[in-house]
Amino acid sequence: VALYGKSGSGKTTFLNLLAGLDRPTKGRVEVEGHDLETLGEEGRTRLRRERLGFIFQFFNLLPTLTAFENVFLSLELSGNPDPEAAHTALQAVGLEGKEGRFPHELSGGEQQRVAIARAIVKQPSIILADEPTGNLDTRTGDQVLDLLSSQCRKFGTTLMMATHSPLTCRFTDRILGIVDGIVIEDQSCPETQP
Repeated sequence: VALYGKSGSGKTTFLNLLAGLDRPTKGRVEVEGHDLETLGEEGRTRLRRERLGFIFQFFNLLPTLTAFENVFLSLELSGNPDPEAAHTALQAVGLEGKEGRFPHELSGGEQQRVAIARAIVKQPSIILADEPTGNLDTRTGDQVLDLLSSQCRKFGTTLMMATHSPLTCRFTDRILGIVDGIVIEDQSCPETQP
C-alpha cells in the first residue's frame, strides 16, 4: 500500500501511529487485531521487535556496525539471533561480499539495501517504509522499490509505504491519499492522471 501525499500531510505521523511510537489523541489503532493502547509500552515494544519492520528515508543504520551487524542486530532484538538468516537477507538484496563494510563505505543505494535486509530478515508481518527512496536517484530508487516489493511478496509481508513520489505507485497494489492528516480511501496513481 502506498500512502501518497505532499510533505507535511501526515504520512510519517500515520506510520508512527501504526508502529505505536505516537499515540492517537482520539480513536484507536489496531495492528493484527491488537489495540495498541491496551498492549501497553512493553507490548508495543515487543510488537515492533517481533512483528514490524522499518525502513527510513535516511537509512538509520548504526554507523559503528557493519552491514552484517546492522542486520543481525534486528534478529538479536527479536530474540532470534541467527547469523545465517542475516547472511541470507544480505544475499537477497544483492550485498553478498559487502557484509563487512560500514555504512560510510557503501553508496546510498547500498545503505538502503542494508535497511531493507534489516527489515525483512525477521520476516515481519508488516513493513513500514517512510519515503524509502527519498534520498536516492530515480534509477536506484526504482531498483530499491522493485527489490522491496518483490521481497514483501515473497514472504507475504504487508508493505505500508509513505511517499510523495508518483513513481512509487507502480510498485503497489493500492494507493491511499492523505491530505492534512486525513486518509482518503483508494486513489489512482498521480502519474496516470491527465
